[in-house]
Amino acid sequence: MDSEVYMATVTARVRPATSARRVPVSKVLGRVVLGVGVALMLVPVLFFFYWLVLLSFRSGLANNAYPPRFLPRLGDFTLANYVSVFAANAIVREAFNSLIVAVGSTALGLLLGVPAAYSIARWRQRRLALVILIARIIPAISYLVPWYILFSRARLVDTHTALIITHLIVALPLVTWILIGFFEDLPPELEESARIDGCSLFGAFLRIAVPLARPGIIAATIIAFIFSWNNFIFSVVLAGAQTRTAPLAAYRLLSVNTFSWGELTATAVLITLPIVLLSLAVQRYLVAGLTVGGIK
Repeated sequence: MDSEVYMATVTARVRPATSARRVPVSKVLGRVVLGVGVALMLVPVLFFFYWLVLLSFRSGLANNAYPPRFLPRLGDFTLANYVSVFAANAIVREAFNSLIVAVGSTALGLLLGVPAAYSIARWRQRRLALVILIARIIPAISYLVPWYILFSRARLVDTHTALIITHLIVALPLVTWILIGFFEDLPPELEESARIDGCSLFGAFLRIAVPLARPGIIAATIIAFIFSWNNFIFSVVLAGAQTRTAPLAAYRLLSVNTFSWGELTATAVLITLPIVLLSLAVQRYLVAGLTVGGIK
């Protein structure tokens, strides 16, 4: 009798682990539809990058062939386009200028945007939030004429300082609006406890609120840097020969009559590659920062 009870107990324990679970058909169908939808959305994006890279490694004759050849051929492969871009000896300087402007505007945006977001979240300063949002919504070209007049009189045209200040219109609203939600999720009791223990208002903000909002700060930093790196319109007007940024490298290759598709796409690949590598390297922090609040 004891052996029968033992075998029944063992069978009851093993059966749930060995029995197959039935997945509802609707759930499987939902996953299939989601996968197909994501694939359809990715096809145009992936094809764009594929075509960009393919053109950059082909000769001008192959790039201008009609009808266009969408599949690579070994005989069309060449590095002449990249050699030509680096031989001009401008892409490196322009990329370095973009790095200086992107880092400077992002750092200044964090310095101003983090306290602004905290103030809006804690004291419900909706008007300030609306002003920052409107400043971002207004087309960038609307700022060019007054900025150009201002920087001309201050003798700041063709300087990194002018570009960093103008790129704040990109970095500051992004940083502020991303971090407002993070600071709103933080319980105010934590800062009140710090104040009771002798911390000043600024000390509670710096020692309590900022560390807890670190995921959001990392995400805001990455996004602001990418947007600043890709900005084109401000550099066209305010940058000169010594401060041209990376997006202007491709603009220089455009002409009225003909396009050198090989050099143009090679330049575009070199401009895009740092951002792609950065996004791949920090995607974990970026996704975590955008989906997880300071405290749950």
